[in-house]
Amino acid sequence: MVPERIEREILIDAPLEVVWAVITQPDHVSGWFSDVAEIDLRAGGKLTLTWKGDDTEQGRVVKVDPPHFFSFRWIRGSATEVRGGNSTLVEFSLSAEGEGTRLRVVETGFSNLDLPEDDQAKDAEEHREGWERELYELREYLRRLEAASDRP
Repeated sequence: MVPERIEREILIDAPLEVVWAVITQPDHVSGWFSDVAEIDLRAGGKLTLTWKGDDTEQGRVVKVDPPHFFSFRWIRGSATEVRGGNSTLVEFSLSAEGEGTRLRVVETGFSNLDLPEDDQAKDAEEHREGWERELYELREYLRRLEAASDRP
């Protein structure tokens, strides 16, 4: 069975504005998520994420509501334009919690991909594992930023 959504939520010991910058600014995104990021941070803007080994994902920004919400669709396969059957929707929701930030990531649309059901399920599982790893890396990246800013 193909899950319709993946949800992950973490509490980050950093202010809302800092977490917002780290998930939306290309220089930061390339520090925890991809090796190179290009983000036109506006609805309809182009998103390109590249990893070592030339693995590149294309997408489009869907919604930007600073500093609380950011979403994009990213494409599976070699297509260059987003459409319903070739992409999933990733949504980042941020809310202040004490002196930290609660970050919730939801990815949907796996069962609508133009793929056989086994491949849809495999894609969903790879992304479930990937978001666990990426959110850990996000938290570690923020810790490194904080440590660097504490230096005299």
